[in-house]
Amino acid sequence: MSLAIDVRGLNKSFGDKHVVQDVALQLETGRICGFLGPNGSGKTTTLRMLCGLLTPDSGEGAALGFDLRKEAGEIKQRTGYMTQRFSLYEDLTIAENLEFTARVHGLDRRRERVAEALQRLGLYERRGQLAGALSGGWKQRLALASATLHQPQLLLLDEPTAGVDPKARRTFWDEIHALSGQGLTVLVSTHYMDEAERCHEIAYISYGRLIARGTAEEVVAGSGLITFRGEGAGIDRLASEIAEKPGVEAAAPFGAAVQASGTDRAALEAALAPYRRPPFRWTEVAPTLEDVFIQLMGRSRDNFR
Repeated sequence: MSLAIDVRGLNKSFGDKHVVQDVALQLETGRICGFLGPNGSGKTTTLRMLCGLLTPDSGEGAALGFDLRKEAGEIKQRTGYMTQRFSLYEDLTIAENLEFTARVHGLDRRRERVAEALQRLGLYERRGQLAGALSGGWKQRLALASATLHQPQLLLLDEPTAGVDPKARRTFWDEIHALSGQGLTVLVSTHYMDEAERCHEIAYISYGRLIARGTAEEVVAGSGLITFRGEGAGIDRLASEIAEKPGVEAAAPFGAAVQASGTDRAALEAALAPYRRPPFRWTEVAPTLEDVFIQLMGRSRDNFR
């Protein structure tokens, strides 16, 4: 398959802060890639370099077959970008915002395209409502309609579902998969592990460096994590105590249970040995993507410190 994104050695600094460090990323056409990482790790900066809004300090490659440095204008025309915060005009109606977007892109058949977008995303009945009066979920649909109105080949989404209820998030992801099925390539930053697992593959960036890549299953398997789940009255209150033990890389309560993870089985077993007594029961479980996320965060150095 052809590569929609093929970049390497991307670097970007702001003052003395090296925000993106030697990032290389390849993404096949029609794939959905989840872009994970703690706040301040360079996800937004990377997205902006990929769509031509920022010029890398160094590095090379292409997006949609166009040179990242020399043909940024061509990339912009073929890319949809949805920012973290709602950025459309709140004093215009839903339909007026989409009509404005159509004019900005110089689209033909503007009324027809707007009507199609309104129908596709379930916005038609609300087309006369002011954007500023919409709830978070409806603003999200409008923003997605605007970002895809010009039928881009690449869609970049920067934490698009933050603060949105689960039903609206599911509807949003159903639409993203439908678009991907039509050949659209999607790179989406998110902090929601269930969303990351809905992606075809994930990329984990930590304080400027890309440190994990692959499907969710491959990233979990490659982490080397071993996880035990403890159950029994009051065990959840011991999570912070267990987390301080040598060999435990992370421990967290899950309801009335606790999960502890590490990469050294012998050290982890030794750390949990004092807690293997009634009424506590321990079983080995498969590590989750969230376990891996926490492990990677713990091993990374904050480049702003």
